[in-house]
Amino acid sequence: MTSRVGGLEISAPLGLAQERELYPVITQGREAARRLAQGHVDARTRLRLQRAREAGQEAESQLLRATLGLVRTRVHERGYRFGDEELEAAGVEGLVNALHRFDPARGVRFATYANYWIVKMVNQAIQSQVGISDAEMRLVLAFEKLQRAATGPLGPGAVARTLGVPVARAREVMGTARDVAARRFLPARIAEDADVHAPPEPSEAPPWVIEALKRLCGEDFDAFWQSSFRTTSLDELARARGMSRQGLAKRLERCRRAVLSSPDANRLQEWFDRQ
Repeated sequence: MTSRVGGLEISAPLGLAQERELYPVITQGREAARRLAQGHVDARTRLRLQRAREAGQEAESQLLRATLGLVRTRVHERGYRFGDEELEAAGVEGLVNALHRFDPARGVRFATYANYWIVKMVNQAIQSQVGISDAEMRLVLAFEKLQRAATGPLGPGAVARTLGVPVARAREVMGTARDVAARRFLPARIAEDADVHAPPEPSEAPPWVIEALKRLCGEDFDAFWQSSFRTTSLDELARARGMSRQGLAKRLERCRRAVLSSPDANRLQEWFDRQ
């Protein structure tokens, strides 16, 4: 089965020499597009410029497809299984933004340049899903970076000193980071062939699963179920309920926290993983 990210087919990564061969083609194609937009060229020149523009566009497409795997890597390395499609779409948006801004003359490999934009857009998508502010997300990312560098457990005091915030604020940041990490409690990825691996309907699940989730999620059970199995996008769920995406994201996060802290957490995780 062909591997795709954000609906686009992933091609094999390019070697350094292969990538550099595309750079002058891209540069010439962009210059041709600029001259065509200005007009005032004769028919023969126009035809030459059109060919150069098309060749440049194809080279850009080849570079983009060869870097798509980086998007999936950046999403999966963070451990996020829920909403992978949304996060991958955000990563692809970052990749396209990087391609439009990329200057081959700088001598930097495209993947190196694109990594910043991919991570930036994925982080923004996570922030939107979780429903936290820009300032909170920056502190969470700083705390996660601190965690990766730490050789032992981190206390609120050490976190507060490093982040330059009061101890009470450090505790809040650590709690928010745990809430973000809690998104890892969700069903495994659904295969691309939906006819073979269709997500279960609530009526097909064991009664104990439905009873537990209804008890933990209350009126948000249906939204939690649909978002967990990606049968409906977060935007569609929010519109159907007449509320903002951020508001619904916060309610779903409360559901996840309730599930995580429940006595049935491990049993529910095992059932989700089998789907």
